[in-house]
Amino acid sequence: MKKLAVNISRLLLAAVFIVSGFVKAVDPMGTQYKLEDYAAVLGLSALLPSLAAVVLSVALAAVEFCLGVYMLFAIRRQLTSRLMLLMLCVLTPLTLWLSLTNPITDCGCFGDAIILTNWQTFGKNVVLLIAAIIVVCWPEKMVRFISQSNQWIVINYTALFILAVAGWSLYYLPHFDFRPYHIGANIREGMVIPEDAEQPQFETTFILEKDGHQQEFTLDNYPDSTWTFVDSRTVQTRQGYVPPIHDFSILTEEGDDITDIVLADTSYTMLLIAPHLEDADDSQLDVINELYEYTLQHDYSFYCLTASTERGIDRWRDITGAEYPFCNTDETTLKTVIRSNPGLVLLKEGTVIGKWSYNNLPVIDESQWQLPLDRQEIGHIPSESAPAKVLRIILWFVLPLLLLTIADRLWAWSRWLRRKPKVLEHPEHPDTP
Repeated sequence: MKKLAVNISRLLLAAVFIVSGFVKAVDPMGTQYKLEDYAAVLGLSALLPSLAAVVLSVALAAVEFCLGVYMLFAIRRQLTSRLMLLMLCVLTPLTLWLSLTNPITDCGCFGDAIILTNWQTFGKNVVLLIAAIIVVCWPEKMVRFISQSNQWIVINYTALFILAVAGWSLYYLPHFDFRPYHIGANIREGMVIPEDAEQPQFETTFILEKDGHQQEFTLDNYPDSTWTFVDSRTVQTRQGYVPPIHDFSILTEEGDDITDIVLADTSYTMLLIAPHLEDADDSQLDVINELYEYTLQHDYSFYCLTASTERGIDRWRDITGAEYPFCNTDETTLKTVIRSNPGLVLLKEGTVIGKWSYNNLPVIDESQWQLPLDRQEIGHIPSESAPAKVLRIILWFVLPLLLLTIADRLWAWSRWLRRKPKVLEHPEHPDTP
């Protein structure tokens, strides 16, 4: 029973840590934003600059993923189980505090892939804490999938793999996009609220006075006119349905809302996304300006969406010579649309056709300058599907470790077979794989 409990707990911990670490590594900037939210709530923003937040997010993703894989393979059983228990002893009280105070609605444990409430996260951590305690008590009961002599291969390959995933996502864009603005998504459809959707509910409390005595009432027990109104307060008792996209808007510098115009455009629209122009990378200015000239030639729309102030916009114009129009959009929305500052998004009738970071902006050759976007590769949604991306991960990580495990077990079994005669001659010293 001990062995069964330990190995069930071990697999549960491994699965959660692997998924949590991987989704963080796929979107390290998303984890960075969440860490900055935590720092702001705790009043530690000055101690966590952006670069430190990025490094910490990658380190957190790597530690979680590596611990999960090491737990799965029963590598360094005592050390791995103790480190997991230590992390959970820190995270469980933290999530309890989040549940009680609710300063942040989503803890970010699984990024945008799985959204949990704070109480759901706390419950998850309690279960994992119990599992970690079980594993720490009897780590030797964990069944090894690979011999000790070959564990170093899994240790190093796992660390290199997850760091490569995080580095790729930082340099380009997340390999998997779990946000509502992913390629192929229609922004207008994401903003629609179904007719039969659950509506938010509110409760109003009235404070009335009579004969110098104040009392609270609701609409259900509102008294007669002999009471005098003093005050009222309204609280939301149920949130109701919230569409996946509920805060996307585009305002011109003059204050005009052109959101519907942009999303309803039957032609192509290029959006240069820069949450903060003051911090935006300006190494690809020539490419950006060429893309703007291309849109002018083919009568496409081009806007730069930013949350920067007028001063920041003017500074960017002075530095880059930008002639394209600037519009204002919420900072959080822009960071959600694309994990790059700046980044480029191509829309058509509100559908996201393509997304590029500033490190791989599309370059249109002179030979294709006269061709419209519908006759070019970038003007179409990429053909690579989500299953193909999953298959790539399997080929690069799961398959090598699976082959290593099979080879290791076959080697251990053949070694036992070679020593079997000696075991029969000296049964007091058995040596089995």
